[in-house]
Amino acid sequence: MDGQPRILVVEDDARLAALLAGFLERNGLRTTVESDGERAVARILEERPDAVVLDLALPGEHGLGVCRRVRERYAGPILVYSASGDEVDQVVGLELGADDYVAKPASPRLLLARLRALLRRGPVAAAPATVGGRKLVVGALTIDEGRREVFLGGVPVSLSTAEFDLLLFMAQHAGRPLSRQELMRAVRGIDYDGLDRSLDVRVAKLRQRLGDAEPPHQWVKTIRGIGYQLAAGEP
Repeated sequence: MDGQPRILVVEDDARLAALLAGFLERNGLRTTVESDGERAVARILEERPDAVVLDLALPGEHGLGVCRRVRERYAGPILVYSASGDEVDQVVGLELGADDYVAKPASPRLLLARLRALLRRGPVAAAPATVGGRKLVVGALTIDEGRREVFLGGVPVSLSTAEFDLLLFMAQHAGRPLSRQELMRAVRGIDYDGLDRSLDVRVAKLRQRLGDAEPPHQWVKTIRGIGYQLAAGEP
C-alpha cells in the first residue's frame, strides 16, 4: 500500500460511498470513507489525506462548511462530488477553496480522471522567468515548486492546491497571454467549453491572495478576448 495516494471520501450515502471507494481502490488509490461532516473536518486536519472527495449534503456539517473550515489549514486538493448541479453551489464551493467540482451522476471514470489531474504534480515546461534550482522568481514573487510555497516580497502567501498550480503555470509563462483553453488544460486537465466559470473564480481568488483584487490588476492581468497573463516583472 506504500506510495499509493490516500483519499478521504466524505459521503453519507453508504452504498455510493462503498462503490466509489471500491472503484478508487481498484485504480490504485488508498481510500477511506467518512459519512459525517463534523467528523470529516477533524479527520482532514488530523490525517492529512492526499486528496478529499467531498459531498455537499452531509449530516453534522454541510460540505461547503467543511471546505471553508479546513481550507486555511489543509493544502491538499478538495474535489466536490455532489448531486447539486446549482451553479451557485459550484461557484461558492470554488470560492471557499474547492479545487474542482463534479456533479452527480457523473461516471466514476470521470471523477477518477479529475482526481488524478488534481493529484498530478508533473513539471511544466520552463518559460521566461528567472529559474534558480526549483524556484521561480517573477518580480517580487518567489515560487518554490518543490515545497509548493509562495512568497510575495518575502511574505508567505497561503494558496490552495488549484491556486498554486494556476500561479505556477502562469509564472512559467510570465509575460505571455494565456488562453482559457491553455489554462484549463494545465490546471484541470480538461478543455474549456466556453461556459465553465471555475477558471475565472480561481483567478479572482488568486488575485485576492496576492493583494491584487481591485482593478487595475497589477499581477494577473485580463487579456480581452484571450484569457489572462501574469506580469513578467515588478508590476
